Amino acid sequence: MAHKRRGFTLIELLVVIAIIALLMAILAPVLAKARKRARAVACRSNLQQWGLIFSMYTNDNSGYFFEGSLPDGVADSARGRWMNALRTYYSNLPKIRCCPMANDTQYELDSSGVQVQVRQAGTFVAWGVFDGSGWTTKGDYGSYGLNRWVTNPLPPVSPRDRPTEYNWRTCDVPCASDIPMFLDCHWVGGWPEMASNEPPRYDGDWDQKRLNNIKRFCLNRHDGTTNGLFVDLSIRKVGLKELWKLKWHRYFDTDAAPPAWPDWMKNFRDY
Repeated sequence: MAHKRRGFTLIELLVVIAIIALLMAILAPVLAKARKRARAVACRSNLQQWGLIFSMYTNDNSGYFFEGSLPDGVADSARGRWMNALRTYYSNLPKIRCCPMANDTQYELDSSGVQVQVRQAGTFVAWGVFDGSGWTTKGDYGSYGLNRWVTNPLPPVSPRDRPTEYNWRTCDVPCASDIPMFLDCHWVGGWPEMASNEPPRYDGDWDQKRLNNIKRFCLNRHDGTTNGLFVDLSIRKVGLKELWKLKWHRYFDTDAAPPAWPDWMKNFRDY
């Protein structure tokens, strides 16, 4: 005797759909965390490659870094910004200039090469794309930045009245493992100073007026930490509050922490 095949009832289908939806709700945060961890690992892998790039440059230049800033009236060249100074070493591959958490750029170039803003600046937004005006090189973008105190400026240069005796200039220095060189950043780089070291009021609040450069490096891309390459070529996670404990320049006071942390940073680890 043939048996009639029985399908799912509507109620059974609804139960199955509800179970799948519940599993997705449970798994989604886990998968999101796994993706973030994978991107953080990829970020440190990028910085490892940058360590080799900086090492090749200093090996070719008697242990010294590039000038970083040039005298007024002198056009930017391979001696200037890190994107140009190191370009031959990283083969102009733009993706290596980006933390995997921040690949989307604030600007794009239209068909005429004019810069058009497509996103607001923020923690997960890359600087650029540059249009080639001023000191920029057309097409450059990224989401890492240089501690510009490591550079080796020419004697007449005092970028924005910052004393050049503060610069490290060479990789052959004491406490190299405490000197940050290349990190997650809102901009191409900065000069963190003690005189203006207030933390960002909120995540994504950065130093657009060029007064408080440590803000450029204090951004929450990696769960209360940022990734950094140090002058000794070590790579590690850096707590956001730990940024104030690093030896940015020769005279940086690592005990001069801000008097108070903003609400968004209060629960991060203290150092």
